[in-house]
Amino acid sequence: MSETTTALVTGANKGIGYEIAAGLGSLGYRVGVGARDETRRETAVGKLRAAGVDAFGVPLDVTDDRSVTDAAELIERLAGRLDALVNNAGISGEMDPGWVQDPTVLDLEVLRTVVDTNVMGVVRVTNAMLPLLRRSASPRIVNVSSSVGSLTRQADPDIEIGPVMAAYAPSKSFLNAVTVQYARQLAGTDILINAACPGLVATDFTGFHGPRTPEQGASTAIRLATLPDGGPTGSFFEDDGVVPW
Repeated sequence: MSETTTALVTGANKGIGYEIAAGLGSLGYRVGVGARDETRRETAVGKLRAAGVDAFGVPLDVTDDRSVTDAAELIERLAGRLDALVNNAGISGEMDPGWVQDPTVLDLEVLRTVVDTNVMGVVRVTNAMLPLLRRSASPRIVNVSSSVGSLTRQADPDIEIGPVMAAYAPSKSFLNAVTVQYARQLAGTDILINAACPGLVATDFTGFHGPRTPEQGASTAIRLATLPDGGPTGSFFEDDGVVPW
């Protein structure tokens, strides 16, 4: 079994996921770059290696059982264990103009697709990787969420939370709730699991609108992936601290 600390970041070929991989790599982690697209995945691996990161590609479609199982087997062969899992892969789903998803006319297939990636994909990957995480002395799981998943903020008319997003925002609320359930189930173990909000980041996901850079968006996830033993679990964080549920 390798003594090198190993991390897997899903959706790591670009944007926030890439910067999470780069940040963990700069801290000495060997980083698995999880991504569906082979060309983009290998391009990202090449860039990371050129920057001095010990990176390797992990073919991974979080919506596909076989792909996830194969990814876990690959990491077991290469590393023997997993020290950090960052569930970053996510989609917004089809939007109307103005980044609106109107619940009164929402296509249920859009909702299914978003939940399959943003929630079921996280459960699928996490459960496949748990045996490898249990072999680590200090295993960490980070679910990349969003403050739009905060019911407290969504329900407060005095808080500007952005447009109505009836598929994406509830998927992040669902993800937050699932994170809490994992924390409850894993209480008393060494596994710490938390949700991270990157903020509004200028990437292709947002049409490159947003005040934060991908590097800034990656910071909270990196911090949670490297928490010391005894750190928080079952919580929701952004740069400024805890995000209300």
